[in-house]
Amino acid sequence: MRSATINRHTSETRIAVTVDLDGTGAYDVHTGVGFFDHMLEQLSRHSLIDLHIRTDGDLHIDEHHTVEDTALAIGAAVAKALGEKRGIRRYGDALSPMDETLTRVALDISGRPWLVWKCPFTIQKLGTMDTELFQHFFHSFAQAAGITLHVETLYGDNNHHIAESAFKGLARALRQAVEIDPRKGDAIPSTKGTL
Repeated sequence: MRSATINRHTSETRIAVTVDLDGTGAYDVHTGVGFFDHMLEQLSRHSLIDLHIRTDGDLHIDEHHTVEDTALAIGAAVAKALGEKRGIRRYGDALSPMDETLTRVALDISGRPWLVWKCPFTIQKLGTMDTELFQHFFHSFAQAAGITLHVETLYGDNNHHIAESAFKGLARALRQAVEIDPRKGDAIPSTKGTL
């Protein structure tokens, strides 16, 4: 089973995350931030990665530490569950439409974390969540997971749709990339022999 649990405890947050890369998209997510929970549920459902998250963060200050540390824990759990990355497809991409919005996501499980983010928001909050935290989530996740990640909203007007299409695009691209390719056997998908 390609699964992992990460417990992250700091003076700002206490987090427990479990992922199963070969799941069915089952989720049980509680971060204390409603819109963030909704996005993480989309990530799980559309990636088919089972996701169990319990975050207790310093929400009396703001939502920054909760979002950042949850992203780091999810990324670390994905990296741990991938292990040596033997047999995975490695690359994934998705065009993710949501009504008037279209977002493109491409990623490489390369071991070289990077984020290119081109998703403009025109309002400061969705629910109680600052829209600037979406970029921070994707950056922190990519860093901890060791993923090169490109996210670009090609067009769209509704800020809810822009955020949701980015998370669904990440989910679908991640689903492709973590899948075992039967043609690769247990080979590491790199000419270097390591990722």
